[in-house]
Parts: sequence; structure tokens; C-alpha cells
Amino acid sequence: MTPRPPRPAGRRSGPPAVPEAATVPEPDELPEAAVVPEAAVVPEPAVVPEPAGRTAPGFDSVREAFERHLRLERGLSAHTIRAYMGDVTSLLAHLAAAGHDSVESLGAEGLGVAALRAWLGDQHRAGRSRSTLARRTACAKTFTAFCHRRGWLAADPGLLLGTAKATRDLPPVLDQAEAVAMLDGTGTGTGPGTCDPRDLRNQAMVELLYATGMRVSELCGLDVDDVDRERNTVRVLGKGGKERTVPFGFPALRALDAWCVRGRPLWLRDGSGPALFLGVRGGRIDQGTVRRVVHARLGRVEGAPDMGPHGLRHSAATHLLEGGADLRSVQEMLGHASLATTQIYTHVSIERLQAAYRQAHPRA
Repeated sequence: MTPRPPRPAGRRSGPPAVPEAATVPEPDELPEAAVVPEAAVVPEPAVVPEPAGRTAPGFDSVREAFERHLRLERGLSAHTIRAYMGDVTSLLAHLAAAGHDSVESLGAEGLGVAALRAWLGDQHRAGRSRSTLARRTACAKTFTAFCHRRGWLAADPGLLLGTAKATRDLPPVLDQAEAVAMLDGTGTGTGPGTCDPRDLRNQAMVELLYATGMRVSELCGLDVDDVDRERNTVRVLGKGGKERTVPFGFPALRALDAWCVRGRPLWLRDGSGPALFLGVRGGRIDQGTVRRVVHARLGRVEGAPDMGPHGLRHSAATHLLEGGADLRSVQEMLGHASLATTQIYTHVSIERLQAAYRQAHPRA
């Protein structure tokens, strides 16, 4: 196949990359069940506040304005925006229960640091995880800064709010034998020898997820020309519109070729466009389908932990480090802006090494 053409100007372009803080992990580095603190600590741009005292809208209008701010000015991902809007809705419901119906009615006492702490205290008593509390704290600070810059609040109470830190639980990972069993279809009946389009697609997806460690959102966003079959690389559009090129091995290449030659043409429709992975109706694959595929595959591998695509990402990174890859290379492969985010996988590898040592060494 001829080398892929350069990405057309403007195609799938994203907003400029935003810096990542080391204190709060990226969303996909947390276990899947955790609520995601994705862009929880993205610094706000320095903007001169508008004059205070302007007429403030009701809460519904505030929510809409904040959503536009996150989407158009901050350029956050749809996943982060959904999480933040859920947090803001919870905060505004807490304020409404106290008798407020607009930002203007809050005053210094209504939306002061005490009110923010009371809301977060309610979340803590409701059993929210530290990861959720960390993100909701960051969201509250972002929201109050936004209202202050709009002139709806005379002061920004979020400046007085401490930043909760999320725990960095070690993610579950597959051992290498379990990964091989999943990819070879051992005990699943869905290995690489299948001819069914659905199985060809699923095989290519799990091979590529494990081979590259890419995020499920990145996999779903792939187009056909993102794959360079001559160099065994794939062009990935990550967070903040940042592109990176990730290598993959020959098993993934064979699975991709089988899907593209024998499977994808059977599902192509007029509206399919350039999407690499398709659903049965010809549209671009969605994240929920990918998660179900991974859960189903692993559910048939004896002894394998229950995990989704994030688990394959964790496993790929851990196996790379166990095989001798340096931390910086793994960082670039995963698309982490901060090396600190990648270091969690060194902890996983050390824990597994210690477990093996305790089991095998006569003087352990």
C-alpha cells in the first residue's frame, strides 16, 4: 500500500493542547469504575474580570453559558464536559435548595467558600470517591472563576477552596498469558481464523488496543488512512487535538488487513465515510460497543480480571515496562503530557515483581 497522505488541513482538528497537572491523574489512568477527573486541573486562562454588578442570568442560562465556555473557550473533550456539567448541575441544585435561583441572588454568603465546602461535604457523606471529589472540587473552582470573570460574582470564592487530591490506585492488569489467550481467542471461538465480519472487526480492535495502548475514544476516531501498513504505525488524535504516531506489531497488522479486506467492505454504506471501524449499520463504531467486546472477550479467559479497554491500555504499558521499555518511550506511546502520569505503571510492575519474588525466592 502506498504511504498514507498527510492529514488534510482542518480535518478532525482539535483545540490547542492544554498542560496536564501531575497531582490529578488522567481519566483513563484510573480504574474504569472511577468517575473521571479528566481535565480537572487545567489552568484557567488569565482573563481580566468584567465589571461586577452586571445582571446575572438564572441558573439554566448559567449552565448553558458555562457549557459553551468549556466547549468553545477551553476546548475540553465531550467526556470532560459531560462530567463537569453534571458537577455544576449538582452544585446549582444544592444552591437552589438553599433558596437561590440565580447567580445574582447568591451574594457573598450564598456562593462563598463555606457554601462550596458544604456542597463537597454532602458529596463526601454520600460516599463519593476521592477521585470524584477531586474532580468536583476542580469543577467548582473553574465555575466560580468563570462567573467572576463574567461579572456575576464580585469575588471568586474558589480561590479559597483547597484542591482535593485523587488517590492513585494501581489498576488491574492482565498477565501476558491472559493477554495472549484473549488475542488468540483461546476458549472464545472468536480467534483470528474467523470469517465473520463482526469477529474480524472485534479481533482487529482488541489487537490494536493492546498493541498500541490507545484510548477507546482514540480507537473509535480512527480513519482508514490513519493506518500506515508499510511502517506498521497508526496516527492517533489524542486529547486536546494532539497527534502522535504509535507503532504496532504484525499480529495487529494481519488482523487489520483481514478486517479491511474481508469484513469492512460488507458493512460499508453511503454514509460510512472514512471510519476504520464500523458498526453493523455502517456507522462509525461507538465506545460502548468496544467496551462490550473487550468485556466479553476477557470474560471467556479463565482467571482474567474483568476490565474494559482501559484495562488493555494499562496492560500494554505494564508489559512494555516489564519487557525493558524506558519510561519516556511509554509516555510518548500513551500520549501522556506528563511523565508523572506514566509512572503509575512502574508501581504496577514493581508490585508484580515483588509478588513474584515472594512466591519464588527461598529467602523471601
